[in-house]
Amino acid sequence: MTIRNEELYLPRVLANLYNQGIEVCLVDNGSTDSSPEIARSFLEKGVARIEQLPYKGFYDLFSILENERKLVKEIDADWFIHHDADEIREAPMPPYKTLYEGIQDVDRMGYNAINFDEFVFLPTSDEEHYEGTDYIKEMRYYYLFEPGPLRRVNAWKNLKKPIDLKSWGGHQVNFTDRRIFPGNFIMRHYIALSKVHIIKKYGERVYSKYEVNELGWHKYRIGFRTDRLVFPKKEDICCTDTNHWDRSKPRHQHLFLKQ
Repeated sequence: MTIRNEELYLPRVLANLYNQGIEVCLVDNGSTDSSPEIARSFLEKGVARIEQLPYKGFYDLFSILENERKLVKEIDADWFIHHDADEIREAPMPPYKTLYEGIQDVDRMGYNAINFDEFVFLPTSDEEHYEGTDYIKEMRYYYLFEPGPLRRVNAWKNLKKPIDLKSWGGHQVNFTDRRIFPGNFIMRHYIALSKVHIIKKYGERVYSKYEVNELGWHKYRIGFRTDRLVFPKKEDICCTDTNHWDRSKPRHQHLFLKQ
């Protein structure tokens, strides 16, 4: 998990991974908030090591993924997950109680990669804000974001072979003899906790010119404007009050931007 200024998410996501039985190698990309202190407080609770990646003055995903590819060679783990701070990963319940248990079972069945359904959680009005709350409990409205098949194949078995994280911007890992488990796991994506938060998160971020101009990455982010921001209404999306994940209306574009 590579982070920069993620103090709003970090306590909750690290606690979740610890409870799910997953160890974390956390890479700090020059944070200026309390993220480093929060990370250190989890050194006995799931954070196995903390690395540093110098900040270049802009969001450099290409370098982040290259650094993670190098770390994969160093870390003696059974499986890896390319994980962001605003995500919560889960195994399907039932039958699994934890992500660790689910990955173990996938491994026993002979698969070496896992795809995640991406359920995007957002506020449903400009007035809602979830900073400083247990947003996993409080934010209940979501939609399935699925612009294409195999959206998030970014958990994989450590086969001691070269991997490619960069071709798909971290959304997919590629390697020879990849065998993807046929049942998707769960990824809750908490893109923003309020209107103020999403404006700061996307409106103020500086992106790599190479990634934007040469690779075509960050399309909806680089074009972010506050006059295009609109949160979906409750009646137009799904609610976690139900006992299952609603996959009946996959969205091919994000609903918080006017198209």
